Amino acid sequence: MRPDRPGRAANRVYGRRMNGAVYTMSDIDQLCFDTTKINKLQELRERGVTVYPYTFERKETISEIKERFREIGHEKSEEEVKTAGRIYVVREHGKTIFADLGDSEGRIQLYLRKNDLGEEQFNLFRQYVDAGDIIGVVGHVFRTKMGEITIWVDRFEFLTKSICPLPEKFHGLKNVETRYRQRYLDLIMNDESRETFRTRSRIISLLRQYLFTRDYLEFETPTLQPIYGGANARPFTTHHHALNQKLYLRIAPELYLKRLVVGGFEKVFEIAKNFRNEDIDTNHNPEFSMVEIYEAYRDYNDMMNLTEELITYLVTEVHGKTTCSFAGYDLDFTRPWRRLTMEEAVREYAGIDVMTMSLEELRAFGLEHCVEGCESATTRGEYLVLFFEHFCEKELIQPTFVYDFPIENSPLAKKHRSKEGFTERFELFIAGMEMANGFSELNDPLDQKGRLELQDAKRRRGDLEAQMIDYDFINALGYGMPPTGGVGIGIDRLVMLITGKDSIKEVLLFPQMKTAVPGPNGSEPEEKSGEE
Repeated sequence: MRPDRPGRAANRVYGRRMNGAVYTMSDIDQLCFDTTKINKLQELRERGVTVYPYTFERKETISEIKERFREIGHEKSEEEVKTAGRIYVVREHGKTIFADLGDSEGRIQLYLRKNDLGEEQFNLFRQYVDAGDIIGVVGHVFRTKMGEITIWVDRFEFLTKSICPLPEKFHGLKNVETRYRQRYLDLIMNDESRETFRTRSRIISLLRQYLFTRDYLEFETPTLQPIYGGANARPFTTHHHALNQKLYLRIAPELYLKRLVVGGFEKVFEIAKNFRNEDIDTNHNPEFSMVEIYEAYRDYNDMMNLTEELITYLVTEVHGKTTCSFAGYDLDFTRPWRRLTMEEAVREYAGIDVMTMSLEELRAFGLEHCVEGCESATTRGEYLVLFFEHFCEKELIQPTFVYDFPIENSPLAKKHRSKEGFTERFELFIAGMEMANGFSELNDPLDQKGRLELQDAKRRRGDLEAQMIDYDFINALGYGMPPTGGVGIGIDRLVMLITGKDSIKEVLLFPQMKTAVPGPNGSEPEEKSGEE
């Protein structure tokens, strides 16, 4: 028997007609249907009971009932209530039944008595209502001797008959993989999961509200793109048959949003789904959400200020204070946040001054400390980035802006106004994770053309994360983009921080999971490639 599917193995039926359809062994193997529940469903239909009605006039949610009757005593209320929800637990005591009813906002106890419902309705509930079923109830409210607000049920009706068993009530749904693969079941069983995603929805709503009140306009840019760009990442590819053209799922909306700034929209943002063909771990999912924000006549200093203000606002709105806990750390978002250059970070955490050392010394230092990628680095800027990633990122726990990146890994950022070989770029780190990436945006079309040509040369030499040349974007810059600041903030990681979840899968409703495709004639499953 598989975990979290009690009773399934014992109740398998093959080749049986269910609800007018014949299910084969392979069908049943993919389903959690319980034959005892299916038999009850068929019996209810034979008795003329409507099991899946089209609507129900719910007058109050459970939380509204609890609030309205928070002072109720042991006597039944005069006012009638009418609500609906899912049954979680049924406890039978002779001629009375207690049950727990839940909706999206909470749970309440039901009290059903044979003398009130009548024998037919009472037996209908006793014999056919199971945990997982959705019912509507009408009744009056009272408080039990144990002090629990309860609905004394006068009548009920089926709204949905569940034919898949819920996990065992005392242990709930614990299997992590099942929680991710069957998020609907996780949400049914785990209040904490529901609260996490309720908070996620609120964070995104607050983010929009913050930007709207500052006169930013929200736009939507293409998800399918003929040329990918805006970040260094390996894309997903697909093919449009009517156009006979290769297309890419976007890795970032950046180049399209900048086109809008060229067109005259001075304050723009997009909450976008991006796709990057990269590893999956606790901080990465190939499909992820981020917000990208651009404002004309601003630079990377303004974008650092905006990022700091925005995230502090979100933390304060959710927690009522500027602190929260994540992965064992007590994070303090009180402004101002720490800021240091990448050179300063490497000096502090690696103990070396990269820009004063020879390439031979840097390579020897990298090999001594097993720094990945140091064998192929050819400039001080490349070594600086490698050493920062190896020595520094994991040390940056409290909110910290790291700024002034080498030009080698910043093809879309403006050259630094006073430091040769550097750009006006920053990244925000919290709890060792990169949370945001921003620039003084490069708006010189000739410089941009040269930088993208270097990127394209790397791509042609086999660098799968290097960017392509987008000539239309370069043309757009040729018409003139004003000085502009931009920033992208990872929404999934931000939700992780604010809700205290240490895995990105906990804050994605449907995270990417490996799926086995059954092979022919019962052979071993085959893996399907995501690329053509």
